[in-house]
Amino acid sequence: MKDIQAIKQRFGIIGNSPSLLRAIDVAMQVAPTNMSVLITGESGVGKENFSQIIHQYSQRKHGSYIAVNCGAIPEGTIDSELFGHEKGSFTGALADRKGYFEVADGGTIFLDEVGELPLATQVRLLRVLETGEFIKVGSSKTLKTNVRVIAATNLDMQQAIHNGRFREDLYYRLNQVSIYVSPLRERREDIVILFRKFAADFAEQYRMPPVRLTEEAQHLLQNYYFPGNIRQLKNIAEQVSVIEESREIDATCLKKYLPESKHDKLPALFVGNREQKTFADEREILYQVLFDMKKDMNELKKIVHHLLAQNNDTSFNEIKIHPASFSASEEKISNIEDTESYDVEDTLSLEEIEKDVIRKALDKHSGRRKDAAQDLQISERTLYRKIKEYGL
Repeated sequence: MKDIQAIKQRFGIIGNSPSLLRAIDVAMQVAPTNMSVLITGESGVGKENFSQIIHQYSQRKHGSYIAVNCGAIPEGTIDSELFGHEKGSFTGALADRKGYFEVADGGTIFLDEVGELPLATQVRLLRVLETGEFIKVGSSKTLKTNVRVIAATNLDMQQAIHNGRFREDLYYRLNQVSIYVSPLRERREDIVILFRKFAADFAEQYRMPPVRLTEEAQHLLQNYYFPGNIRQLKNIAEQVSVIEESREIDATCLKKYLPESKHDKLPALFVGNREQKTFADEREILYQVLFDMKKDMNELKKIVHHLLAQNNDTSFNEIKIHPASFSASEEKISNIEDTESYDVEDTLSLEEIEKDVIRKALDKHSGRRKDAAQDLQISERTLYRKIKEYGL
């Protein structure tokens, strides 16, 4: 535990949640080896901190450490960036260039967003991992390098493999050791501690007293979903520190800086005294919509009957509502009153609704599944499964 505290202090890691301490412990244990490590977790959780821990506590600590954001490099130039190129190998190649694997020989390369690598580049990377050999773009000469690779991703890699986006052999070569960095909502006990640290840092930076949260504000912060994780929490702390004149922040004030999240409106699973959000009950959401529709229809029916009772001469046609509309609508919804079992027709109708919603989201984002999944507020894994299930 003493070593973990020293590492947290050295790398600016804050928190005492069991999942965080476990991730640090695994990083320390694997650091002295040459094993490849795959760090997984959502965007904004601080995955690069763990790659730096591994490098600094390894025998390569005096060698180069290069961090590469694979998702930020265009597909046409990624091979040149990683492996280098020969002069004249493509338009604009005015001179020979060393790639990261040549420059980092004897050190460590951190491949962030490794799941975004093109398939052709994945083949080259697999060869480096297996043999330590690579070939520059435009060259036929094989070069050797001794580099340790640490990779990170926020993708569901098994789903990416299933969809043909990532090579299975490369995945298992990268994933000799796996480190999972949990999202902030699974580290609720650390949220207030992190906020205080950020508030103190910004108070020093902007030369002002640090802001303080009331008990109600702390509770609000701990129960927020934080889709942007630690990065989002830090931004909130900075905004509050700079904008608010009062140094004591209550829940009403803090709420202005917490963007409304659809996650908080979905069904919740209670585990102990902690509220965990889940997308496993997507069908239940659709059933709730149907229940609300039936309730609204019953209310409308009562209003119509009341109007008829007040004026017996008033016809259904005069109020432009025909009784057949009620019977037709009620027939579609009547079966959902029995929640003990779902018959085939109900299931099919719900599937059609779900299918239509997914299709519209895909159309809206021109087929970009990642954006569509974010819009639907479901995981990419769930969206891929639904697309395959419905043949979209």
